[in-house]
Amino acid sequence: MLLPAQKHVGLVVAPAAVVQLSEYFRATGTVQPIDNHVGEVAPLARGRVLEVRAKVGDRVRAGQTLATFDNLEAVELGAQAQSARADLARLNAQLTPAARQSERSRRLADIGAGAEKDYEFSKAEEQGIRASIESQQAVLGGLQQRLHRYGASGNGSSTVLKAPFAGVVTKAAASPGDIVEPGKEMFTVADLSRVWVQAEVYEKDLGRIRLGQNAAIRVDTYPDESFAGRVAYISDVLDPQTRTAKVRCEVANKDVRLKTDMFANIELPTKFSKQALAVPSTALQDVEGKNVVFVQHGPTTFESRQVEKGVTINGQTEIISGLSAGERVVTQGAFHLKSILAGGDLGEE
Repeated sequence: MLLPAQKHVGLVVAPAAVVQLSEYFRATGTVQPIDNHVGEVAPLARGRVLEVRAKVGDRVRAGQTLATFDNLEAVELGAQAQSARADLARLNAQLTPAARQSERSRRLADIGAGAEKDYEFSKAEEQGIRASIESQQAVLGGLQQRLHRYGASGNGSSTVLKAPFAGVVTKAAASPGDIVEPGKEMFTVADLSRVWVQAEVYEKDLGRIRLGQNAAIRVDTYPDESFAGRVAYISDVLDPQTRTAKVRCEVANKDVRLKTDMFANIELPTKFSKQALAVPSTALQDVEGKNVVFVQHGPTTFESRQVEKGVTINGQTEIISGLSAGERVVTQGAFHLKSILAGGDLGEE
């Protein structure tokens, strides 16, 4: 129990205890989308933007229309498809009388009332029309497939650009009236339901990290919450300037609370973990080049005890010798005892 004067100088006493000392590696990184969860949306042909329906930050569904534009090639294909449909209708109109004539010629030839060559001629004409119909259907089908690939409407006058999957629009580089070229990116959609937290790790620390290990991710936006992650990537290449390698932790982000480019703190357990007698690092003082702790024997009696220390992890220092578990050690305010010499009567000060 501490006396009022001892409390006044901030003295805190606690028993030395055997604890689990687990070393953690900490790094700072940023939230980034996963590479194969990012889709770039670009037109396949030249055209002029008619309407833009999505902006940066919008959440979109798979297949949702992002923009529409006049597609010059689609307009031409639409005209060709319309002409092909007209030709197909004309051929179908010719097929009916040709088939009737062929059937009539066959019956007349069967009863000897008509020449066999007349039947063969009408049959050949019918087959020729059928072949033309099949050919025209193939042409029309090809045109429709090309229009479908462009995302064009039925008349081919406009083309729609759609979201490749559900996600967030992270880039929108289009305005009504803009002229767009084939392959020019107009939108970027990122699926942020899972993200990377990427850090640059110095080469001396890479041996403490392994693929697949669990990670705890924290961001300032949610200071009391930790996000579970997993080390998914360790670069095989070092940056020659900084001597660092990229390390990425994959994190579930169902509610999209982690935003791209947020700063994040990464905590990874290392291979080092053991049970050891330990005291808070603040308990140790340097007295004439020796590591010393102050052990309380009575209300006003403190012993200066030399100890051998081991590793220090997370503010806890391992005590290899010189101290036993359960002994009461000054954990805060030890510097005050050092200044008035070990064993001083603090209670009467």
